[in-house]
Amino acid sequence: MDTIEARFGRPEPRRRVRDFVAGLLALLPVMNCWTIAEHAGDDGPGGMQDLIGRGSWDDAGVRADVRDFVAARLGHPDGVLLVDETGDLK
Repeated sequence: MDTIEARFGRPEPRRRVRDFVAGLLALLPVMNCWTIAEHAGDDGPGGMQDLIGRGSWDDAGVRADVRDFVAARLGHPDGVLLVDETGDLK
């Protein structure tokens, strides 16, 4: 979160994003806003859905920050990034 927290101007969205990312990284049997919200201790998915659908934040900036973080920590000078956006299991 240290990498992307500056992209969120208020503490409430920063906490929501922290909880959302923790849910994404958790070993949940089903991954959706309901299960992520339950994992975060919320009563329902509304807050997570607001973050994704109606929240105002710099998504391009967050993507760039995460890309740079991953490249710096996990990258290799000869490495090549491959992105599979099909969602198909390989």
